[in-house]
Amino acid sequence: MNELKPATLELLRKVSCATLCTQLFKRGFRNVFLQGVMPLSRGDGGNLVGPAYTMRNIPAREDLDQVSAFENPEHPQRKGVESVPPGHVLVVDCRGETRVASGGQILTTRLQVRGAAGLVSDGPVRDSGPISQMEFPVYCAGGSAPLNLIHHHAVDLNVPIGCGGVAVYPGDIVVGDDEGVVIIPKHLADEVANDAAEQELMEQFVLERIEGGAALPGTYPPNAATKEAYAAWRKNKEL
Repeated sequence: MNELKPATLELLRKVSCATLCTQLFKRGFRNVFLQGVMPLSRGDGGNLVGPAYTMRNIPAREDLDQVSAFENPEHPQRKGVESVPPGHVLVVDCRGETRVASGGQILTTRLQVRGAAGLVSDGPVRDSGPISQMEFPVYCAGGSAPLNLIHHHAVDLNVPIGCGGVAVYPGDIVVGDDEGVVIIPKHLADEVANDAAEQELMEQFVLERIEGGAALPGTYPPNAATKEAYAAWRKNKEL
């Protein structure tokens, strides 16, 4: 089920989404950062990282989307919560609809208890106050009290979706930090993680030089002399 290598997981838990965006840009990927999706709770404080397990919603229809629909254990929303593999992130396509919630505290708690890595939605959640206090990563479009059935009809699980304006395929790697969420195509996860960690080490060196009074030209981006100085500095550092 698209397991991440432990070393890749460890690196992605530490690097920033800004760095990941730069690395993906270098590889030709420009649309990777979810729009309108912000952290509501961060869990243990490290980055949210895990393969995507997706849920797709379409607009609700009044004859189908009644509270009684939830009595069916095969209802896609409830089935989705019960199906996310441990270590995966439930990513919900709400079409950017913010008038209603995409879930609440009970469903979020069930995800946590089942061992999911986190929840990402381009819609809001209800019970946003209690959820914000949970030790479980939730990224969404804020809070909204009305229930999802008013505007959402869940139809598909683990299919390609759009979330926050970004294509998300099942198994793509989801990374969330203080700024938001980045989606990494799964086949690039290992190399992007390694190069991102190296980039941040270089930027640590550059920042120290800037703090010491160095001017931007030749320092950022680094010229040959700065790269040589970095190589000497790098020998004593570990990723």
